[in-house]
Amino acid sequence: MAELKTKVTADDVLEFINTYADTEQKRNDSYELLKIMQDFTGFEPKMWGASIIGFGSYHYKSERSRQEGDWPLVGFSPRKAAISLYVFTGAPEHEYLLKDLGKFKMGKACIYVKRLSDIDVESLKRMMKVTIDFLHAKYG
Repeated sequence: MAELKTKVTADDVLEFINTYADTEQKRNDSYELLKIMQDFTGFEPKMWGASIIGFGSYHYKSERSRQEGDWPLVGFSPRKAAISLYVFTGAPEHEYLLKDLGKFKMGKACIYVKRLSDIDVESLKRMMKVTIDFLHAKYG
């Protein structure tokens, strides 16, 4: 089984934002997301791999393969095309959470937003709560 590339590192989160976020808007949004997610979860931000800022963690085991590992409960990455938000379970029963979020695009494992002002922060917080509760219930 291949070893996972995305693991917690000792890299500096603020240094990452300052060097990786390619516009002032993306840097400012990243600092705001950092504060929102840290205040909401109570977890310190940590770098996961080279480009994901994560909060908390859980250990998963795939139901379809022998894959298992650790992953942040919630997180984000200020990628070039958009900010990737890792805050949604993807479960059909949680799709109602997307209704009031605002302007975004869906990927397979994340939500993409151009800027933080495009989404409703209270809806983001509800989504994080449901996601964290879901992950705790499923993986302990």
